[in-house]
Amino acid sequence: MRNVRFLFTLIPCFLFLVSCNTNEVQEKPVNPADYKKPLMEVNKTLAEIEKQDIENYISRQKWDMIETGSGLRYLVYESGSGRKVEEGVVIQCAYETKLLTGKICYNSNELGPKEFLVGRGGVESGIEEAVLHFREGDKVKIILPSHLAFGLVGDDDCIPKKAVVIYDLEVVNVLDPINRN
Repeated sequence: MRNVRFLFTLIPCFLFLVSCNTNEVQEKPVNPADYKKPLMEVNKTLAEIEKQDIENYISRQKWDMIETGSGLRYLVYESGSGRKVEEGVVIQCAYETKLLTGKICYNSNELGPKEFLVGRGGVESGIEEAVLHFREGDKVKIILPSHLAFGLVGDDDCIPKKAVVIYDLEVVNVLDPINRN
């Protein structure tokens, strides 16, 4: 019985002591506007570093590439004479992808040709943009900045987060979507 009384006395004392903690920190509400400008500056700096890395790579390769407004770069090193790629056609491509380090990530010899309906997604946005500059038979080098490739997260396999991706690509076939002729 004494133990029970002791517990009934001790519990309220403990609760009183815990509730009287004067060292509580008042959390200030987070205002996203406070972080917007610094985050934009960091993003701008990272984009400039990536652009310089791409320009250094192009210089080492001695490639004379065309740059689009999005930052995509391409070089047609062998011109084809086939049908022009346009939205709504299916294209089949032989390819090799690698990183700026030279590490080869994927290729059509091992994985088969890349085939997709242009304008419907399913491939990197930079590839969607790039192929519209080509025709059947073209062999091209394409450099995708990270925002046109696999972005902030990579592909959970060979391509790391925020990686620039280089394609050596050949437009093998340009086909109608239904008939594939």
